[in-house]
Amino acid sequence: MIDTVVIQPGAETGEPSVAGVSWAAVAAGAIVSCALTLVVLAFGIGLGLSVVSPWGGSGVSATTFKIGTGLYLVVVAMLSSSIGGYITGRLRSRWIGVHSDEVYFRDTAHGFVAWALATVLGAVLLASPASNLLGGAAAGVTQGAVSSASRTGPMDGYVDTLLRSDAPAAQNSGQNSGNASDPRGEMVRLFTSSLRNGGDLKPADRAYVSKVVAARTGLSQADADKRVNDVVTQAKADMDAARKAAAQLAFWLTASLLIGAFCASLAATEGGGLRDGTWRRRPTR
Repeated sequence: MIDTVVIQPGAETGEPSVAGVSWAAVAAGAIVSCALTLVVLAFGIGLGLSVVSPWGGSGVSATTFKIGTGLYLVVVAMLSSSIGGYITGRLRSRWIGVHSDEVYFRDTAHGFVAWALATVLGAVLLASPASNLLGGAAAGVTQGAVSSASRTGPMDGYVDTLLRSDAPAAQNSGQNSGNASDPRGEMVRLFTSSLRNGGDLKPADRAYVSKVVAARTGLSQADADKRVNDVVTQAKADMDAARKAAAQLAFWLTASLLIGAFCASLAATEGGGLRDGTWRRRPTR
């Protein structure tokens, strides 16, 4: 008589039939992390608006504000990611018959996956309102262009400085005489196309701009050349400051994301260890 042996699933490999990823726990931790991020960011916006001031000598400096903003992003990432990862570790299913090292790895992976999901959800939630705002702004600009012939751009302030005259009355009468002979639009387009990609005014364009400034303001040619050089230098300095501020924000954001991933993974291992009752009892080699 031959006995028939029935092999249960997982008997050959020793792996349990329970899935290695608890997606419900990952989703719960990611949602909690994303919600906490939005709450703390809203608090940070209110805090930032309370420490800045349009009055001279009041509020914090620009450097302090930028550094404080970067550090606050790191704190937000640490707080929200740690709580989300901890919840993921505590809510995941218990694995029976799995080696302790494998359990430790799975808990770490759960925290990392929860952080990744929270990051994607946060990007989607922040991108959708931004898209709506941009769409509304574009519609408003289109309607404004139809109703008004005058439009302003980032270079209009520099052109105003170039064409500023010591006789405001004469300047206003010249501007209101007609748009056909007004070189303002031409100079705005010239500055925009030349400085947009970090370039400079061509020698012929610079000479033309100096002549226009001298004719419109009554300055001597030497003073007009000096004003053109000063305005171009100021425009480049402002664009360089904006570039540096954007680069610093990107670096702070990258650092906060990496620190958030580490905190979520570490907190998930703690939550999983407390879930199984093995926290701080793993053998050291």
